[in-house]
Amino acid sequence: MTKQTSDTRNEQGTGERGGTVLVTSATGKTGRRVAERLTARGAVVRAGSRSGATRFDWEAPETWGPALRGADAAYVAYYPDLAAPGGVGAMETFGRLAAEHGVRRLTVLSGRGEPEAVVAEEALRAAAVGVELTVVRAAFFAQNFSEGLLAEGVAEGAVVFPAGDTAEPFVDLDDLADVVVETLLTDGHAGLVHELTGPRPIGFAEVAAEIARASGRPVVYEPVAQDDYAGMLTAFGLPEPEARWLAALFATLLDGHNASVTDGVKRVLGREPRSFAEFADATWASGRS
Repeated sequence: MTKQTSDTRNEQGTGERGGTVLVTSATGKTGRRVAERLTARGAVVRAGSRSGATRFDWEAPETWGPALRGADAAYVAYYPDLAAPGGVGAMETFGRLAAEHGVRRLTVLSGRGEPEAVVAEEALRAAAVGVELTVVRAAFFAQNFSEGLLAEGVAEGAVVFPAGDTAEPFVDLDDLADVVVETLLTDGHAGLVHELTGPRPIGFAEVAAEIARASGRPVVYEPVAQDDYAGMLTAFGLPEPEARWLAALFATLLDGHNASVTDGVKRVLGREPRSFAEFADATWASGRS
């Protein structure tokens, strides 16, 4: 695929469309934020989840068509990750169903620097014939430290991860959600790939230091080997194949090839992305005694 760069906000136009938007994985970290923002901007949100009013389960393809019926657009947040085994097949089926049900616009969440995710992106593009598709490729989420897989360790005073001394330009999910909503509601994003990062790369030791500073309590970074991390995930109850795949994914993503920053947030929103220090202050400073 020839990667297309983002246009500036002024070049995209401001013709906002409402309509009905299906948000997949609507109870997840990104889906919840996207749904809230869509509602605030007047869209009719169909919040897809396993137990909600709109049943949607990535492991139950029979739920996809009914959720898509009558929707004008959809936010596609595949679980557990677009690069995961099964992602390509899921995108082929979802894209075909979206086209069959007359969906006009799709925005898919993808991972930055994940070759397997690009294959899944292209499968969705090929299957969703006649549907506008925008790809949002994100850096590692800042919120993984506060409401994701690392949150429990942070609460206990340690960031344990197989990242070595690699730096990563962590992206704030509030920025990501704002970008996704723009792509769903305004014109000018069809066919584009928006790569989103924070303003600068920082190492995990600095992440721990920022959390410690904001929270007023000790937090340290403890690097571990990939296999050891997989063992930790298995001990926490993750099936061994999934644990090994996830640990390998993290080790691959955090080998240094994603350390550069992009201007994706600014190009779409017209403002700078939030830094990790700002995220840490907003998340932990209010809880200081």
